[in-house]
Amino acid sequence: MVMNIEQARVNMVENQVRPWEVLDGRVLEVLGRVRREDFVAAQHRQLAFADLCLPLGHGEVMMKPVVEGRVLQALELAPTDRVLEIGTGSGFLTACLAGLGGQVTSVDIHADFTAAATQRLQAAGVTNAILATGEAVREWQPDGLFDALVVTGAVHAVPSRWLDWLKPGARALVIRGLSPVQQAALLTHEGAGRYREETLFETDLPYLTHAEPPPRFVF
Repeated sequence: MVMNIEQARVNMVENQVRPWEVLDGRVLEVLGRVRREDFVAAQHRQLAFADLCLPLGHGEVMMKPVVEGRVLQALELAPTDRVLEIGTGSGFLTACLAGLGGQVTSVDIHADFTAAATQRLQAAGVTNAILATGEAVREWQPDGLFDALVVTGAVHAVPSRWLDWLKPGARALVIRGLSPVQQAALLTHEGAGRYREETLFETDLPYLTHAEPPPRFVF
């Protein structure tokens, strides 16, 4: 049976994402416009619009469409915003961020992810995304400050160095806590080192390298 790609895309937006309280018209439009099927591995193309986390390799996953929708909505990106994405993955969320914001910088620890995402973004006509390969929890350092930051893997705790990369008024979307019940949290920089925190929803994602919980010793 041949999959009706366009109908599957509409169903993803209207029957999965929108019912999960994603009502921002710009977010729904970009999810319906960016070709998600072009950002998944060939063997998973038939599952591109399913309510599933899809494996990417290296133990990483592509977030569910509903989670991507909630993340994009929470960031409230303006067309002029400078955005930092930690964890490029497939490049799909990168393309969506580029469609909503101004300039996107995306970093991933895996060079093969960066290379594949670069090709996919070029094929999709995305010209306002810069990709880098680096370890962002401890080592990689960006150039300048950002209006928004999004992390596509989980962290046990938010590294304080990430918060130093935010402008006053900037928003950071992070998945933090202990698997299998992690929280998506929105941190808003209120200036003078103060951050307002809001818990949005629960999910479960693999931890970023060097962001795992400390080992627990059981006697």
